[in-house]
Amino acid sequence: MPAYAPPMAAPGYGKRSAPDQKPKAEGDFAHLPARVAHIAAYIDRLPDGAAVDGKTLAKEIALYGQMAVLSALRLLEKAGHLFRFRDRVGENGTQWAWRTYFSRTAREESWWQRLRRGDAPKEQTPEPAPASEPAPEPLEAEALEAEPAAAEVPVKTPRARAYAVLAQVGLVDPRLPLSASECAQLAPLAAEWLVRGVTDAQLMSGLTAGLPPDVHSPEAFTRKRLIAKLPPEREHVAPAPDAGAARPRLQECRECRVPGRPENLPGGLCKDCRGGEGGEVPVGEVAAVHELCADIRAEMRSMRGGRNPNRRI
Repeated sequence: MPAYAPPMAAPGYGKRSAPDQKPKAEGDFAHLPARVAHIAAYIDRLPDGAAVDGKTLAKEIALYGQMAVLSALRLLEKAGHLFRFRDRVGENGTQWAWRTYFSRTAREESWWQRLRRGDAPKEQTPEPAPASEPAPEPLEAEALEAEPAAAEVPVKTPRARAYAVLAQVGLVDPRLPLSASECAQLAPLAAEWLVRGVTDAQLMSGLTAGLPPDVHSPEAFTRKRLIAKLPPEREHVAPAPDAGAARPRLQECRECRVPGRPENLPGGLCKDCRGGEGGEVPVGEVAAVHELCADIRAEMRSMRGGRNPNRRI
């Protein structure tokens, strides 16, 4: 008799297991009510890609009705084991679909949001050493503790980077040999280039490009060039929106289906569905919603045969 296979959702829309979960153990869901724990354990056993919507689960489990299953799914979301959000899919993002993640390890809302963005923190649980493995010798343990960690490598300041570039100028072009004291005196001027967004390679090119045949005073020549060719201060200018670029990702409230940015829908609920908490809706979110509605109206006009785009619907 072939093994039972649970119903699978369309590719990409079924259950997705969250990363870095603890190993399965008895009592993983003991803190939940009995019905919710039973449904959670069932979902935990399902393979990735299985359909985990309320209607399918009610048919599969057969002990609870569809409303009871939906209620249990909401409780699993509140407990941090389930994360669902609606995302725009399809060509030009004109369709909405559910994304469902499950974790036997309860997660905070902030962790789920980071997972949605693709940068969820990894939790490393040290594995217990086998009983037969001997304990490390004291000398080996001291050597491990004395070994510097890679994360403790200091980051160079602009002045340190500038000094390093100046020290290499004479090797790149022999006409500009600089002593250690001269490099230290010129480092503040060169560091200003780096502060203004110039890379180390660009600084080197600015000092060595177009040199005269003979340089009688390398220190004076380098100082004059650092001052005369100092790049301007650049203000950060946001790039112009590209017509073909992806629109800002929006998410729908799981109760009233109002679209909004994910950070403004904690727990998948908008302000009204949370009982009015959370303050005013940010102006940027309102503008994004209006822009989305305008795009939808424009697409509807084009589908109706190219009617007048200025005509109000």
